[in-house]
Amino acid sequence: MKRPLISLLLLLCLSFLTACNTVGGVGRDIESVGDEIGDAAED
Repeated sequence: MKRPLISLLLLLCLSFLTACNTVGGVGRDIESVGDEIGDAAED
Protein backbone atom coordinates (compact mmCIF):
# COMPACT_ATOMS: atom_id res chain seq x y z
CA MET A 1 0.00 0.00 0.00
CA LYS A 2 2.82 2.42 0.78
CA ARG A 3 4.76 1.79 -2.39
CA PRO A 4 2.10 3.06 -4.87
CA LEU A 5 1.53 6.14 -2.70
CA ILE A 6 5.23 6.96 -2.57
CA SER A 7 5.50 6.44 -6.34
CA LEU A 8 2.59 8.77 -6.95
CA LEU A 9 4.04 11.48 -4.70
CA LEU A 10 7.42 11.19 -6.40
CA LEU A 11 5.80 11.51 -9.81
CA LEU A 12 3.87 14.60 -8.72
CA CYS A 13 7.00 16.24 -7.29
CA LEU A 14 8.94 15.60 -10.49
CA SER A 15 6.16 17.01 -12.65
CA PHE A 16 6.03 20.20 -10.55
CA LEU A 17 9.79 20.65 -10.84
CA THR A 18 9.64 20.18 -14.59
CA ALA A 19 6.80 22.68 -14.91
CA CYS A 20 8.67 25.30 -12.89
CA ASN A 21 11.75 24.89 -15.05
CA THR A 22 9.71 25.19 -18.24
CA VAL A 23 7.89 28.33 -17.10
CA GLY A 24 11.20 29.90 -16.05
CA GLY A 25 12.68 29.17 -19.49
CA VAL A 26 9.71 30.70 -21.27
CA GLY A 27 10.01 33.80 -19.09
CA ARG A 28 13.68 34.21 -20.00
CA ASP A 29 12.89 33.76 -23.70
CA ILE A 30 10.17 36.39 -23.61
CA GLU A 31 12.46 38.76 -21.72
CA SER A 32 15.24 38.36 -24.30
CA VAL A 33 12.80 39.06 -27.16
CA GLY A 34 11.62 42.18 -25.35
CA ASP A 35 15.21 43.33 -24.91
CA GLU A 36 15.93 42.83 -28.61
CA ILE A 37 12.83 44.80 -29.58
CA GLY A 38 13.85 47.59 -27.22
CA ASP A 39 17.37 47.68 -28.66
CA ALA A 40 16.01 47.80 -32.21
CA ALA A 41 13.65 50.64 -31.29
CA GLU A 42 16.55 52.68 -29.88
CA ASP A 43 18.54 52.35 -33.15
